[in-house]
Formats: sequence, C-alpha cells, structure tokens
Amino acid sequence: MALISPKALRLQPFYLPSPSPLSLQSQPAPLLALSNPYASSISTTTTYFPKPTTLVSSRRHVVARAAVSEFSPSIGEMLGDVGIFTAAGEPVKFNELWDQNEGIAVVALLRHFGCPCCWELASTLKESKARFDSAGVKLIAVGVGTPNKARILADRLPFPMDCLYADPDRKAYDVFGLYYGFGRTFFNPASAKVFSRFEALQKATQNYTIEATPDDRSSVLQQGGMFVFKGKQLLYARKDEGTGDHAPLDDIFDVCCKAPVS
Repeated sequence: MALISPKALRLQPFYLPSPSPLSLQSQPAPLLALSNPYASSISTTTTYFPKPTTLVSSRRHVVARAAVSEFSPSIGEMLGDVGIFTAAGEPVKFNELWDQNEGIAVVALLRHFGCPCCWELASTLKESKARFDSAGVKLIAVGVGTPNKARILADRLPFPMDCLYADPDRKAYDVFGLYYGFGRTFFNPASAKVFSRFEALQKATQNYTIEATPDDRSSVLQQGGMFVFKGKQLLYARKDEGTGDHAPLDDIFDVCCKAPVS
C-alpha cells in the first residue's frame, strides 16, 4: 500500500490501494487534489499515487437500467421543481431546461467544480456534445458550487456555458439520493477506474485550479450520477459509486437513441 504523506495532505495519514506506487514528482497538482480536495496547497515531492491498473468492465446495461425502479414514478415532477443557477448566475428550474413532454435530456450531475475527475468528465461531455445535439438530445451538466465556481471550469477547461449549471445547495443530488460521505469519496473500490483514464485526466486538468472547489468544503464529499429523461419520464439512472466512477457515454447515447416513441 502507498502511504500518503500527512505533511503533504495536512490530514491524518490514510492509504490508497496500490500494488506499486508511482511518484507524482513530475505530475501536475490537479492529480494530487484527487486525494485531498481540502488542501489549498500540496507538496508534490512526498506524495505518491497508484499506477493505472487493469479494471473490470464499466458497462452496466442491466444494473443501470434496473436502477430506474429505485426512483418514484414522479421523480421528473420532483426534479422539475428544483431551482438551480445558470453558470452566469441566473436562477432557473429544471423543468425549464428541456421540453417536459417529449424532449430527451441527459442530466449529468458532477461532483463539484473543483474535482479533477469532474473536469475529465466535463471534457468528455464537451467532446460528445455535437453527437448528442445531432440526435436532438439536450445535454445538461450540473455541478456542486456557486455560479462563479462553475465559470472557473467553463473558462479554463473550457466548457460551454449554455449547458452548465450550479447547484450550491445540492438540491438535485438530494432528490436523486446520490451517495455522500468520506468513505465513498476516498475509499470506494469503484474509484480505481479513474486510473485507466490517467492520460485523459491529465489532459483535462492542464488548466485546472483548486479555486473552483466550493467554499463549503463539506460539498467535496458529494458523489454524482447520470440520468436520462424523456419529458418527465426517467429512462436511465446511474449513481456514481465513488469518485471518478462515471457512466459510459456510449451507454447513455444508446439509451437516448432507443427512447420510446409516443
């Protein structure tokens, strides 16, 4: 196991599962923030990170679709009444974001705007946006934090402001009952998937800054999820099990293309 230096993290020492450590002396600071989003500055000389490992397939067609049954049939109505903010700071409700009768929308709930893994997910969403647009699917990315934190991500990644929203009070996350806590954030085995995307993570965080982290540090313990709606009907639901455990976008696109026709 690779010991994270308590001096570097300014926390009590804890361990990440790793058969062999990889020094991050030459790695950018954003990757270190994966292990300690509370730190305002982190030494890169004594901190270690696990090497990328071979992972179990992340495709979960049966599990993800079965998860829809966990939610109330009125989940669309409940979500529609939730108020959030555009990245520009304007208040808006979910039911204003897409056609509530026939419109198909992908609602991607990121963790928080200062999470490096969420910068990677946002980068992937941006690269896939044209594909979803051509299929008539509205892409909606929501993150934990205030609109000014959202704008940091939008400016530095960059990411289109017109589909980025801020949920500082985590209201939408509560509606879906998404996972929250220290164990989920730092120790869930599902988080190991991020190491198979190590290069994509590095690329997405080239302009990363920890300043995008919410001022309310308890928000960094929030996990995200991915949902597909047709109008108010929930077609697909997947809760992230841990940090970096994102839904495969090919699966999401497949669900959108096979949405039932009224």
